[in-house]
Amino acid sequence: MPLTRSQLESFLWGAAELLRGQIDASDYKQYIFPLLFFKRLSDVYDEEYRRALDQSGGDVTFAEFSENHRFIIPAGAHWTDVRQVTTNVGQALQAGMREIERANPDELFGVFGDAQWTNKDRLPDRLLLGLVDHFSRHVLSIGNVPEDELGDAYEYLIKKFADDSGHTAAEFYTNRTVVRLMTQIVDLQPGETIYDPTCGSGGMLLNAILDLKARGAEHRGVKAFGQEVNLITSAIARMNLFLHDIEEFDIRRGDTLADPKFTDGDRLRRFDVILANPPYSVSRWDRDAFAHDPWGRNRYGIPPQSNADYAFFQHIIASLKPGGGRAAILYPHGVLFRDYEQAMRRGILEDDLIEAVIGIGPNLFYNSSMEACVVVLNTAKARERRGRVLLIDGKAAVTRRNAQSWLSDQNLATVLDAWHKPDTADIARLVPLDEIAANNHNLGISLYIAPANGSGDGDTGARDLNEVLQVWQESRRALRDQAQALISTLRSSA
Repeated sequence: MPLTRSQLESFLWGAAELLRGQIDASDYKQYIFPLLFFKRLSDVYDEEYRRALDQSGGDVTFAEFSENHRFIIPAGAHWTDVRQVTTNVGQALQAGMREIERANPDELFGVFGDAQWTNKDRLPDRLLLGLVDHFSRHVLSIGNVPEDELGDAYEYLIKKFADDSGHTAAEFYTNRTVVRLMTQIVDLQPGETIYDPTCGSGGMLLNAILDLKARGAEHRGVKAFGQEVNLITSAIARMNLFLHDIEEFDIRRGDTLADPKFTDGDRLRRFDVILANPPYSVSRWDRDAFAHDPWGRNRYGIPPQSNADYAFFQHIIASLKPGGGRAAILYPHGVLFRDYEQAMRRGILEDDLIEAVIGIGPNLFYNSSMEACVVVLNTAKARERRGRVLLIDGKAAVTRRNAQSWLSDQNLATVLDAWHKPDTADIARLVPLDEIAANNHNLGISLYIAPANGSGDGDTGARDLNEVLQVWQESRRALRDQAQALISTLRSSA
């Protein structure tokens, strides 16, 4: 009998509850997601087997042909094989997962991550037996749990893990309502390529493709690319896309700044659409290597050691196709006005690459009150927008409750209306580049748009004070990082 959405969500979270008190909440994901995927693969294989058996009139050999299965499950590596094991359960799970990866090298190699299943101090047999028994309670076939429903439940689980694990969630979870806004801004089209250089759990790539599908457009021809530095998170992204029945993707593990994986000869590969929420204010990165970057990503300058925001910014620009490549980047507001990035910002503006800046206020980064904005890039702006930047003050178009903020359907409609018809929106303005240059290439929205009544943000002076405060906080962090680097250098030379 098919599971309802609430039953499925309760069932999946129930597995995580079994781990509570045994391991840290931030580690739930590296065990629950692989088990879910393992069970799903096995149940879908069985479903395909039964279908082929019926079609062939009971021909077992035919039912086992690889052509009848999306993925191969080798003998001895099925979920039911593992379920029969009562001792050394972690070893059996790990062996089964590795056999499946080896049998499907092009699609599944490394997809289960690198969790230490054989560590009995952390995962005793009794705990793993409980998890295996829990996942065995329901059949996770496509007939019982369609792709869309399982995909939604998977996203629910990602959000629940984020809520339960606190700040550690920032590495793999982005506010999904903001992702919806970004997705609709870039307007992915059938047959295009889409890339996320810091893809986390793959939510941005996934939502862009599903938005195309929801519009009734052909989505299967879209090819998605992503890079993620964390191994388990990159595996989660791959599982996420597979569970949503998306096959045309290439997710790779690695540090995007130090070792970009998508290249084309002596330059970076270029994409039609880029969506990104880069880790902000990264101070541990190889600035010296970036100063001599072989991929030409330092065209506009070298960011300070204390903050790699503009390193990611320039990577994204270098990865956009000329003649119409679009990008939407979720950033902290500081990228718009920080003095130490002014020269880089000027170069990007003078090349007329910034199509829009959408201010969406604080509390939209996960577990951070930092003010957020969406920077929109376009390598071939429409004629009416050339030489100008569309600024949208979307702070009032945000729903807030307690410390949480999100974009409701009405909020999204308000911002998108300003995006499409800025001349009729009091929260939007197309600002000429020479006016921005006269303000030292400062893109702080309050310099160009008077606050709307009822915005809740006070007058322009109050908003400027917020910007000054943010710059001061970031400057303190930069000074601290520089002082620590100096101390380390002095100690090593002593």
